[in-house]
Amino acid sequence: MYEKNGKMYSCPVEATLDVIGGKWKPLILWRIRKKIMRFSELQKEIPEINSKTLTKQLRELEHDGVISRTVYPEIPPRVEYSITEFGETLVPIIQALCTWGAKYLGTECLAQNE
Repeated sequence: MYEKNGKMYSCPVEATLDVIGGKWKPLILWRIRKKIMRFSELQKEIPEINSKTLTKQLRELEHDGVISRTVYPEIPPRVEYSITEFGETLVPIIQALCTWGAKYLGTECLAQNE
């Protein structure tokens, strides 16, 4: 058994899936892997996600140390999200998911050219 952030895991794969699993987290990470983004930009990039879910997913990714949240003391407040150095270690995994999905769909992973 392994323990991290108060959670118990039976194997490292379970921990990985807990951090990046689900429908939205990989998409969020893919979008912010190369640039800092604001909440509204993420909403535009992933229009299928609602505000409440996006907020929850961002908080979880931040809690796990994969992304960072910077709040600027402005009126109205400006909040930006970026991938952390630790989070960057997930980019090859997300890339592999893109490549596999493209093969499954019989297409190319267009994001490779970004």
